[in-house]
This record gives sequence, C-alpha cells and structure tokens, in this order.
Amino acid sequence: MWPSDVIRIKRDHGELAPEHIEAFVNAAARLEGSGWEKYHLAALLMAIYLNGLSPAETAHLTLAMANSGRRLDWSDLEGPKVDKHSSGGVGDKTSLILGPLAAACGVMVPMMSGRGLGHTGGTLDKLEAIPGFRVRLSAEEFRTALRRVGLALVGQTADLAPADRTLYALRDVTATVESIPLITASILSKKLAEGISGLVMDVKCGVGAFMKTLPQARALAESLVRIGIANGLRMRALITPMDVPLGYAVGHTVEVIEAIEVLKGRGPHDVRELSVLLAARMVELAGLAEAGAAEQKVRAALASGAGLDVFRRCIEQQGGDPGVIEDYHRLPTAPHTATVVAPRAGFLTRMNAEDVGLAAMLVGGGRQRLEDDIDHAVGILCRVKPGQAVRAGDAVYEVHYRDSARWPEARQRLEASFTIADVPPAETPLVIDEFL
Repeated sequence: MWPSDVIRIKRDHGELAPEHIEAFVNAAARLEGSGWEKYHLAALLMAIYLNGLSPAETAHLTLAMANSGRRLDWSDLEGPKVDKHSSGGVGDKTSLILGPLAAACGVMVPMMSGRGLGHTGGTLDKLEAIPGFRVRLSAEEFRTALRRVGLALVGQTADLAPADRTLYALRDVTATVESIPLITASILSKKLAEGISGLVMDVKCGVGAFMKTLPQARALAESLVRIGIANGLRMRALITPMDVPLGYAVGHTVEVIEAIEVLKGRGPHDVRELSVLLAARMVELAGLAEAGAAEQKVRAALASGAGLDVFRRCIEQQGGDPGVIEDYHRLPTAPHTATVVAPRAGFLTRMNAEDVGLAAMLVGGGRQRLEDDIDHAVGILCRVKPGQAVRAGDAVYEVHYRDSARWPEARQRLEASFTIADVPPAETPLVIDEFL
C-alpha cells in the first residue's frame, strides 16, 4: 500500500490496520528505502491530530514505536523494575527524591529522563548541575549502576524508540504536539523500551503545564493508563496541580539543593509529600507492599536517611561529586542576586508557574531549542507562596543570574506573575485525581 493510501484512510476517519501503523513507524525509524518521505509522515501526523486514533490503534502505535529500536532486558537483575514519569512542570524536582526513596524500599529504578524545553525543567539538566555527574551511560554502565545502587538516572540512548525521535521532531514543527494519542505513544513507547514492568505517571495540570485544563489532563491520564495496561505495564496516573511552581526553587542548582534538603527530612511540604506519594505508588506497583504499608515504607526510608544514602551512592556511581550533599558551595553559583518585592501588604493569591519558568529561561536557565546551552547556576527562589501574608517591600522572588542584560525582561515578567489581595485563596489539593 502506498503512503498516500494510508494517509487517505485516516484523513477520511478510517481505522488504520496494524500493518499500516507498522509501515508508518518503520519509515520514521529508517526513512531511506521505505517508500515514505518526511512529508508523508507529516501528513499522517496531521490526519491523526485532526481525526484521532482509537485505543486499539494507539496501543499498536505505542508497541510499534517501542519495537522500532532496541528494548532493554533486566531479567538477569533481581527485583521489580518500576519508573516514574512527569508530563512536565516548573520546579518539579521529585524524580531526584522519589527515585532514591523507591530504590531504598527495594524497587529497581531504571529512570530514563528528559531535558527541559521552554518554561519546563528537565531532570537531566538538574543532575548535570552536580559536578561530574554523567547522564550518558553505556548499556553495561547502566546495568552496573542498577546492580550496585538500585537506581540509575540517565538519558535516552539513540537506539531506544528511534521512531519517536523523528516523529517528535516533526510534531514540533507541524503543530501536532497536542494530540493525546501521539503524546501517549511517545511517552509509553520509550518506557516499554526501557524494560520496566510498572510506571507511575504524574500528569501536571494548570497554567505551568502542557495540559492546561482538567479535562485535558484527565484525557491524557486515562489514555496513558489504558494503553500502558494494554501493553503489559502496571500503571498508576496521578493528576497534580501546576498553577504554582512546585516547592520554592526553580532552576538547576537551586532545585538540586531543595531535593537534597527533602532527602535530609527538611524542604518544602508540597515537594516532600508529593515525592512520598509517588514513591509509594512505585512500591505498590512493584508488589512490595499494599497502599498504606507502601507509604509507611517510604516515610521510613526518608526518616532513616536511607533515601539520601541511595542518592549519594547514585551520584558517586555516575561520576558525580557526592560532596555536594554536605557542601552546596560545590555546586555552580551565579554572581548576581536580585529580588522582586511585594508592592503592598496582603495575602499572595496567585503565582503564575509559566511566567516563573519563562523568567528562569530568560536569565539563562532554560532553552527554546533542545540544542541550546543552559546555565546551571541561575535560578529563582520563591520566597512566599499563595496563601502566605506579605508586607509591602517583602521579597516575593530572589533571582540568581549571570547576564545583567537578561535581567530586566525577566524582572518584568516576574512582577506581573503574582497577585496580592486582602484575603487568602482556597487551599489547593496535592493530588487532583488518580487513575489505575
């Protein structure tokens, strides 16, 4: 069948057969000699964006993308393999906390993470703020890290789900990113190739997330759970709010410090509690404890310092400087500090997570394109959060920056990012909804 015939089926609201989907995915992985061109791939992506995919089509697309490259096999390593993935937000450093906590509870965590793009942060970028930390490991180094530590925090290798790399790049330039079936297949194909048996999804919802509305977030969570289960994964999906940055730190060095503080039993309440809940779900999916007991195990690992010890060993195993855990001055620091202050007394009622993330990007802490360089030293500390009282002149943000030319635009965005009123806002729940 010609590529145009496959495109026509979906253009006319038809159902793609498994062989149609496999031809599309195989072409995305190895275009030369496939009979497809990039414009064929782009045309089918647009048809899928406009007319959707059925659950059966999405499940087959996910599996075909996972099978487009190498699939990791950890069967020689004892223990259940479970990962967590976030749909992206601002100040979200939970992977640095929940991975060590879950590993301390007996879960084997082969965590493949991504880089930040736009206003959202990336786990790999945060880890690279630690001097010497290597996120690119060979297959044997990856296996050794899991065997010795129970946790490896790495980037995706080129031979895992290669079709996704091509399709993601095309979606980015053809305005077809916001498709629930395509997002589902992109996330889950990489997780299937990762060789895990269970996945906890943290679907962010709000102005600082890619899913801006609750109906969008619910649709994605339901799709991820349904398609993950159809492909043999044990699944949980939590919808969590992202109107306000998670925790107080937004950046790389500052988020690493905040994550370490949480592992030391301190740190912001929202970061600590969400990390514990997500780690507990991982312990549940691993079959190591039921719901209440899983949370108790995670809290015990936090209180005893076992999670912190796993993170220390993970840093050392991956070439980083474990001394950063006790001495934060070993991390990159920015030369300049400035504050954005409250113009009046009252209660902080709004803090726009997207604006804070964009301000961090403006001072050098983010990228507009994946190939852009970032400055690990710059960042923003939220000195107050919604619900807290402020006086006129109190610091709302503390900004660490390097390039003075970038600061005025960032300041302008931050000054417009919050609202002060006479009464405090309603409290926001830690978890909005959960799917299993």
